[in-house]
Amino acid sequence: MMFWLLVVGLALILEQFLFSSDAAEELKQAIATKNHELVYLHDLNLVDEVWGESRPKPPKKPIRIHDLKYAGLDVASKLSSLRSELVDAGSSAIVISVLDEVAWLLNLRGSDVPHSPVMYAYLIVELDGAKLFMDNSKVTPEVMDHLKKAGIELRPYDCILTEIESLAAQGTHLWLDTSSVNAAIANTYKSACDKYMGSLGNKTTGQSNIYDSSNGQSGGPTGVYGLSPISLAKAVKNHAELEGMRNSHLRDAAALAQFWVWVEDEIHKDVKLTEVEVADKLLDFRSKQAGFIDTSFDTISASGANGAIIHYKPETESCAVVDAKKLFLLDSGAQYVDGTTDITRTVHFGEPTARQKECFTRVLQGHIALDQAVFPESTPGFVLDVFARSFLWKIGLDYRHGTGHGVGAALNVHEGPQSISFRYGNMTPLLRGMIVSNEPGYYEDHAFGIRIENLLYVKEVDTPNRFGGVGYLGFEKLTFVPIQSKLIDLSLLSAVEVDWLNDYHSQVWEKVSPLLDGSAHQWLWNNTRPLVK
Repeated sequence: MMFWLLVVGLALILEQFLFSSDAAEELKQAIATKNHELVYLHDLNLVDEVWGESRPKPPKKPIRIHDLKYAGLDVASKLSSLRSELVDAGSSAIVISVLDEVAWLLNLRGSDVPHSPVMYAYLIVELDGAKLFMDNSKVTPEVMDHLKKAGIELRPYDCILTEIESLAAQGTHLWLDTSSVNAAIANTYKSACDKYMGSLGNKTTGQSNIYDSSNGQSGGPTGVYGLSPISLAKAVKNHAELEGMRNSHLRDAAALAQFWVWVEDEIHKDVKLTEVEVADKLLDFRSKQAGFIDTSFDTISASGANGAIIHYKPETESCAVVDAKKLFLLDSGAQYVDGTTDITRTVHFGEPTARQKECFTRVLQGHIALDQAVFPESTPGFVLDVFARSFLWKIGLDYRHGTGHGVGAALNVHEGPQSISFRYGNMTPLLRGMIVSNEPGYYEDHAFGIRIENLLYVKEVDTPNRFGGVGYLGFEKLTFVPIQSKLIDLSLLSAVEVDWLNDYHSQVWEKVSPLLDGSAHQWLWNNTRPLVK
């Protein structure tokens, strides 16, 4: 998405729909120190003016119902829980603009955004009803019936600001998550509140904090400002969502086994494969799996030095040929009807150097340490980040990205609010049912990149003690794909780490082998044999 700012004299003109309220306010304060003024556009969209008649048509593909057997909770139950939180916060309505929050809450899925099963929409939930703002040409009769049963009215997408004004005129206490809702909505509500109070002869308005007792329903319209309650509810997966994730990951693992057989055979036959051709072939194998919908992000298929570019994307006209004498990093994922996958494996098709093996093994040790971590309830993810880095730190190495991100259940491959990262500002605790990635790495500029990634979900752990009366949590694996043994320096691994790897490979064989036959079945057997230190 393009973010448009136009400098006119000492003023910066901002297109309100393209910035969150918080981002716009931060920019406003920053430029004020330079004697500049931020001017909001109201009736003009600069992007549209530049595009003119060549503006791309908006996506029109129909949305679909996310089946209850995958969602685990019906829309009525989700709305009831949300309305209880509105009442507790002293709010009478909430505006939801984050697309995966709308999709999750309504048990709907779309295809408006590449790799993410969401649709362009706004949703306003009130105590006695709800309104969905979107292009009705994408709503099938089946979806319309689904919405009516949940008590949701369908409104035109471009009527959202009119409805915000109407809510203020009715004295609504509107919950706004200013970290995500755009500046247009926040400013429209504020202006409408000012107008409402002005009509009463009262020119003063105030903003109440979500935890402030003044958020009662008396008086005029008041903003209730706080993080969206849907973000956390969506992050904690229920039984059906976890089951869908487990099942989709096993089918994904089968596709990867078939892929690795193919690519190894081609490389050993000296077939010249480009990074793009490899990524395309992986997509071909995945697309044959039941419930496949799309990739969950652009595949990172990186040979040699390209693997050191953390967010590398191969392009047909400029990508490299996969070199059998270099490390190859493959970070990929898929969207299935029942789950979302994200996995990275680093392999060598020839003989790795001692340096590559040492770096790979230390990344693996960090991966194992995080996988085995046990921690008290209410622990934020940043506390665990050191587990993944400590073995690299011992020889003065590190990596410049976070260790883990949240993952949606048949939704966005990146979701919050949880994370595992060296960025210690995120105080969101890891909760039972949350899904996170475990992906430490090491990147040597102009040489190679290494990353090992599995997805995990947070589970309760039975410990012999419960100090302070709190429970303890740990992780359970969702990803079951072999880790290449030829890249491991066994002299660096402890007996416990060898046992972890052998146990993991035993689970991979047990869970995935029934889905395979022929050469892929044999490949899985060969790559899950126990290692002896």
